[in-house]
Amino acid sequence: MGNILSISVSCDKFFSDCQVCIVGRSAYVHELKDNLVALQTAAERLVEVKSDVMMRVMVAEQQKMKRLNQVQGWFSRVEAVEIEVAEIIRDSSHQIEKLCLGGYCSRNLKSSYKFGKKVAQKLEVVSTLKNEGAFQSVAERVLLPEEDSIYEPITGERILPEIVVDERPCDPTVGLESIFDIVWRCLGEKELGVIGLYGMGGVGKTTLLTQINNKFLDARNDFDIVIWVVVSKDLQLEKIQENIGKKIGLSDESWKSKSLEEKAQDIFKILRKKKFVLLLDDIWERVDLVKVGVPHLNTNIKSKVVFTTRFIEICGHMEAHKKLKVECLADEEAWKLFQNKVGADALDSHPDIPELAKIAAKECGGLPLALITIGRAMACKKTPAEWKYAIQVLRRSAYEFPGMGKEVYPLLKFSYDSLPSKTVRSCLLYCSLFPEDYSIPKKHLIDCWIGEGFLNDDDEGGTQNQGHHLVGVLLHACLLEEEEDDFVKMHDVIRDMTLWIACEIEKEEENYLVRAGAGLTEAPEILKWKGIRRISLMENQINSLLISGISTFPHLLTLFLNRNDLSFITSGIFEYMSSLRVLNLSNNDSLRELPAEISKLVSLQYLDISETAIKELPKSSRLW
Repeated sequence: MGNILSISVSCDKFFSDCQVCIVGRSAYVHELKDNLVALQTAAERLVEVKSDVMMRVMVAEQQKMKRLNQVQGWFSRVEAVEIEVAEIIRDSSHQIEKLCLGGYCSRNLKSSYKFGKKVAQKLEVVSTLKNEGAFQSVAERVLLPEEDSIYEPITGERILPEIVVDERPCDPTVGLESIFDIVWRCLGEKELGVIGLYGMGGVGKTTLLTQINNKFLDARNDFDIVIWVVVSKDLQLEKIQENIGKKIGLSDESWKSKSLEEKAQDIFKILRKKKFVLLLDDIWERVDLVKVGVPHLNTNIKSKVVFTTRFIEICGHMEAHKKLKVECLADEEAWKLFQNKVGADALDSHPDIPELAKIAAKECGGLPLALITIGRAMACKKTPAEWKYAIQVLRRSAYEFPGMGKEVYPLLKFSYDSLPSKTVRSCLLYCSLFPEDYSIPKKHLIDCWIGEGFLNDDDEGGTQNQGHHLVGVLLHACLLEEEEDDFVKMHDVIRDMTLWIACEIEKEEENYLVRAGAGLTEAPEILKWKGIRRISLMENQINSLLISGISTFPHLLTLFLNRNDLSFITSGIFEYMSSLRVLNLSNNDSLRELPAEISKLVSLQYLDISETAIKELPKSSRLW
């Protein structure tokens, strides 16, 4: 009986499923493929309409007009539908596989029916939105509140004071338009004071924030001042105060000598009377804005704070009123960016390369930093074999490394591996000795490279030219970034990747110890120095080099101790560094003398003691 009952239930389910088709609903199943094509086409048309409407809005806003609420609401609905359609398209291949009998039936009728109905309904929504986008008017002229207003005597229109904002360099971008529009609208909403932009490293958060900064130069707004501050991993409230102080006229020496609390009071007194926008880039932990002197935005909601971070938890710690995730690029946008960086010269060099390039672009996972870096690395690859090898490398197993190392570092290391020589790779790794977000003087960097022996021993002018050439190679590979006045900077994700290589992947050959800008008050314990080739303890608060249990450091080639509070160096420490070639002790104001044993540095090629209190070198040093 048990078996008969089982068959009965099974049959009931079968006839129940078949009934879905029989009672007039089968169209959702057998029209699924056609509806999916129609949905994708309609969604593309909707995006075109959205772009046209946005262009009209931008023109109107440049004429000091305000977009209509119905237009803003339409944009929000379109953006929501775009996400929903993308999810449907992503799930469609799985649903199509269930179809049978030429698409007129399914192995799972109920599932296919529900999905088909969802597709048909979404198609109607997309079509409706497309029709709604035919706005007769997208913006209107409005007078702003009269508070602190000056009016043109003839027309009566309000004259806005010129906003104080510094334009920042920014390359043309792909795929940030939608998130930019959302952030810009948030800046106009009174109830939103703090806006957090979060996302993985290299996704374009800093670029987005730069675009927001530059938009204030030509867009209608009611703010008095825009302030840009790079925070980075080494949080120092004093540095934030210094950046804000420069923008509001507090930068003289007497103000710099004030305490944190006194500076905060001065900043508060000025900012509380202004409508300001504070842009904080690259936050790794909570920034106590009250301690900095920034008015609390629950009571000063007319002003705005926008920050970027890699972690959504930081948005909570910063009490963000709005949290916005900066996503990786969609396939089409990623392909556009990748094409731009590879260039037509390489893409048109062989008929097979465009398809291979699409595969390579997809391996980047839509991460702009990876797309740019890998794209530029492939710009000179003009044979299918080179592209196939590149794809093979990109698809290798992810390294056992925490966080982004599983996805991003292997991609970035590919760019490192593609550099033309070991010399160039060594020069890149050397840049990681400097702190995060540090502006590296090109001349100082090249002098260190020469001291290390990376460059050919030609005349000084020849090695300097070679050094500038290598800087150019790294800039063109997007592994260094150009700064003004002969400085370069290494992106924090690239720096993390190079430290990963120097400290882990190539530890036997390179072996770095880097604690630059880490807030140290004393040097790491002596055991951590053993076997190290390059050490950077620069930009800390170390006041003495008291190393007990002296041991030998036969492999040490570079030692950065600059920008500390050094006043004393242990006698005898230099006796055990016979291979040391580069020693930087600069910007230690209280350092008055060097130990006599500095004469033991028989391999020393570069010594920097500028901005110290040292008047002369030990007579036994033979360094003059």
